Amino acid sequence: MKPNVASGLIERTRGLSFLSSIPAGYALQINRCRSIHTFAMRFSLDLLWLDHAGQVIRTDYDVPPRRIRGCRQARAVIEVTAGEGRTLLESGYTAAR
Repeated sequence: MKPNVASGLIERTRGLSFLSSIPAGYALQINRCRSIHTFAMRFSLDLLWLDHAGQVIRTDYDVPPRRIRGCRQARAVIEVTAGEGRTLLESGYTAAR
C-alpha cells in the first residue's frame, strides 16, 4: 500500500472528510501535519504519525468521527480506514520525505 499524498491546501484541509467510505488499501498522507480532526468523517480511522525521517512514531487506532488527535513530534500523518493501520505497519512502510 502506497499512500496518496495530499499536496494542496484544499486537499490537506479536506483529507478524507465527507466521504461515505474509501476503497480497501487506500491511504492518505498529509505532510507538515501535527494534528487532524475527524469532524466530517463518516467512518473511523487509523492514524500513523511519522517523524522527519518518515518512520512511524505513534499510532492511533479506531479514531471515531468528531475527534481531534495530534502528535507534537510528528511531521506527517497517514490516514487509513480503521483496521488497516496494522497492515500498513506490518508491510514495513517508510514514507518518502
